[in-house]
Amino acid sequence: MFPHKFKATEIRTLTKGEFMSGLKHDAVINDILIDSRRLFKVDNTLFFAITSKRNDGHQYINELYQKGLRNFIVSNPALDITKWPNANFILVNNTLDALQALVAAHRKKFNIPVIGISGSNGKTIVKEWLYQLLSRKGHRVIRSPKSYNSQIGVPLSVWQMEKDYHLAIFEAGISELGEMNKLQQVIKPTIGIFTNIGEAHSENFINRKQKIGEKLKLFTKVDTLIYCTDHAEIQEVIIKSRIIDSIGSFTWGRKQKADLQITTISKKGNARTQIEAIFGNSQISINIPFVDEASIENAIHCWATMLYLGYENNIIAERMPLLGPIAMRLELKEGINNCTVINDSYNSDINSLAIALGFLNQQTQQKDKTVILSDILQSGKSDVYLYGKISEMLVQQNVKKLIGIGPAISKQEGQFTIEKEFYKSTGEFLRAFSFTHFQNQGILLKGARVFEFEQISKALQQKAHETIFEINLNALVHNFNYYKSQVGPTTKIMAMVKAGSYGNGSFEIANTLQFHKVNYLAVAYADEGIELRKAGIKLPIMVMNPDEESFDGIIAHTLEPEIYNFRVLGMLEKAIRRNIIPRNKPIKLHLKIDTGMHRLGFDENDTGKLITKIKANSRLYVQSIFTHLAASDDPSQKEFSGQQIREFTRISDAMVSELGYDVLRHVLNTAGISAFPHAQFDMVRLGIGLYGISPDEAEQPQLENVSTMKSSISQIKTIGPGQTIGYGRSGKAGQEMKLATIPIGYADGLSRRLSNGHGHLVIGGKLVPIVGKVCMDMCMADVTGLDVKEGDEVIVFGKERSITALATEMDAIPYEILTGISKRVKRVYFQE
Repeated sequence: MFPHKFKATEIRTLTKGEFMSGLKHDAVINDILIDSRRLFKVDNTLFFAITSKRNDGHQYINELYQKGLRNFIVSNPALDITKWPNANFILVNNTLDALQALVAAHRKKFNIPVIGISGSNGKTIVKEWLYQLLSRKGHRVIRSPKSYNSQIGVPLSVWQMEKDYHLAIFEAGISELGEMNKLQQVIKPTIGIFTNIGEAHSENFINRKQKIGEKLKLFTKVDTLIYCTDHAEIQEVIIKSRIIDSIGSFTWGRKQKADLQITTISKKGNARTQIEAIFGNSQISINIPFVDEASIENAIHCWATMLYLGYENNIIAERMPLLGPIAMRLELKEGINNCTVINDSYNSDINSLAIALGFLNQQTQQKDKTVILSDILQSGKSDVYLYGKISEMLVQQNVKKLIGIGPAISKQEGQFTIEKEFYKSTGEFLRAFSFTHFQNQGILLKGARVFEFEQISKALQQKAHETIFEINLNALVHNFNYYKSQVGPTTKIMAMVKAGSYGNGSFEIANTLQFHKVNYLAVAYADEGIELRKAGIKLPIMVMNPDEESFDGIIAHTLEPEIYNFRVLGMLEKAIRRNIIPRNKPIKLHLKIDTGMHRLGFDENDTGKLITKIKANSRLYVQSIFTHLAASDDPSQKEFSGQQIREFTRISDAMVSELGYDVLRHVLNTAGISAFPHAQFDMVRLGIGLYGISPDEAEQPQLENVSTMKSSISQIKTIGPGQTIGYGRSGKAGQEMKLATIPIGYADGLSRRLSNGHGHLVIGGKLVPIVGKVCMDMCMADVTGLDVKEGDEVIVFGKERSITALATEMDAIPYEILTGISKRVKRVYFQE
């Protein structure tokens, strides 16, 4: 029986920093938590058990209680709260509504300008640039960390508002009807910025005009809406909605009449753009250190906002050239001396530090963690309070050592209780510190832009050539969650991480999957599983191809072998006899049944003998029984797949009955999950779909691109008609040709089958043919007619061009390309 049940709106009584009256135990709430994995401190923290299609926060209550958390907002009336006698529980109808209601009440306490930003693209850049432009000594600005613009991200951002701030900037994104009304109540912006409109997140809207109308709901009560009149669809919906009848507007435009009338945009070389405009009756201008169209539009949004806020243009013109690039992602790279380097060195505030520390702690491959941290600027807090709180965070996240850089953090040396060193500047650190001291560590770089931590990043990175392989961990998680939503709530997921996670990396991918609570991992060989164990992966791991030499290692590292014939079973039994194994911890094994693949597996007539042998050995425990569909991705073979499923059902039913205990059963791979939803059994095996590639064309739009292989142009030259290119002179210029040489070849994984025009690369946004033969370390491409230069980016495959298209050109499959990428190609992992 719950002592307290609230409507969502009544949760407003739990004001930040004030006593929660009438509860079972005294409580003052300062922090809110929605993700059990991101718990920093248990005191004064309130957990909201958010329930969604893919997850249920109630299942983490016991884990959090054991860690010391005592305050919970829940929505499950059947919850037996007597199991947690020292905790406060408040029951609401909907925990997300309650979260938003609580933060909406918190927002009402502040009477400062609040800028709300929405649109399809540019929200985060405009927010971060406004922060750069408006944050000055004595004028403190709070903004959303990273791209926290969702139904959950927005309230988490707004909750950080406190009395010391003079202005707030929050972004809001939506993907469904009705969402923006809720975010408007949380943000309550006084100034609105509508950046632009595009196709992102359009699937739940009838058309773009409906999506514009929904986004406009953020601005229904602002004093002024800032937008570009050149976006015809936005202008049309604004006029028809009559929103401007009740609020003011400040517009800019180049083609249409506007308050800030852009007259000239002049690109000065490759590094600067001059923008001229008429404002009032005056001719004004700014210069920005960017030339791309998106940056120009984002900068003008910022320009218009500052003019609206009353800044003189001479002040704006002084600050605009100082705008810096925004890194909206954490990058993980291989570092020197077996270190892992996480680079988040383009912004520095306490909220983004908390996110970065969580990502650092997610990496289990190195036990020791070091944080290199600069002064945190314009925090709105006293240095004593700020660095005291940071000291607590470092201890809570098990950071072993802090290297502080900057005068402010150096003065607070006494606040830090962990191993520590301090330097007044980045230059002093680079001159005085011996990088040989970094050995087998996870290192987080977190610095304000003025400290130029990119110099430290370059010194720490393992050197590699210009071809890199980028892995988007956000996309990986998106794909995992998509397939999680396609299976039943009790169906487990085994993720295939064999062959270095299909070339994407071993422990880097496994760490992410472990953090997001995948149930099982599968590797091909025991050494892959042992590597994961040494990297701190604790998930159960199935080894698909055990051999005689590997069983001792399998037993020592608690791996679970696939058993597919009596010879392999005999090898396991021999290993058990020569190893000391506690009787209460038998070896878990996975039995493979051959139902028509005819590769590996027991035949049906072997299963009786198999079960007899297993039951006779108390050290053996069958964890799962499974089979492999031969053609789950081929609709024409649907009947054969169905026959396999029926045969497996019959055989496994009999085997489980004989064993006398519950066993996991699994049949489906990526293609089978959507093709045969009735055959999910207890678990599915998720492979290529996890990495963004679906065998089903209809399903492909639901997945996000995970892997991008890119390089850059080493040299550009022009050759005359009739001249030949490359080894064997197989390439030939029919007319004058502009030729780009790229440092990627078959030793990196670019197949020679792509030679002589069979393959294409993306350069300057255009598809260009490979000419001549692909060399070991280089290839050449025809860039005739393109405005490209040496150093420009080259995309081999990625979002711009799918790996499936490249595979078609070389008469291969995506698996072959991914697993063929050389280890010498540097992997870069990033998380938005």
